Amino acid sequence: MKKDLHPKYNPVVFVDMTTGARFVTRSTKTSDKKEVIDGVEHSVISMGITSDSHPFFTGQKQFVDTEGRIDKFTKRFGTVRRVGKPKLGA
Repeated sequence: MKKDLHPKYNPVVFVDMTTGARFVTRSTKTSDKKEVIDGVEHSVISMGITSDSHPFFTGQKQFVDTEGRIDKFTKRFGTVRRVGKPKLGA
């Protein structure tokens, strides 16, 4: 096996910033923030969304936009006229 081919694999703890849930695992990512867990130094990486806070995994419904996207676009930019493709040979 070639030396220095693979990145270094480190113990890390991913922290969900929304719920505070902690996931202790290993990763190639590192950070300057360190924490000792069970006598082992782990890098602490903050995450915005994890399986603990994502609506798909929690079953909580997200805010559903009552006004459609097309209606919003029309209100913001007005109607847009389509221009046909130029005919070849004309």
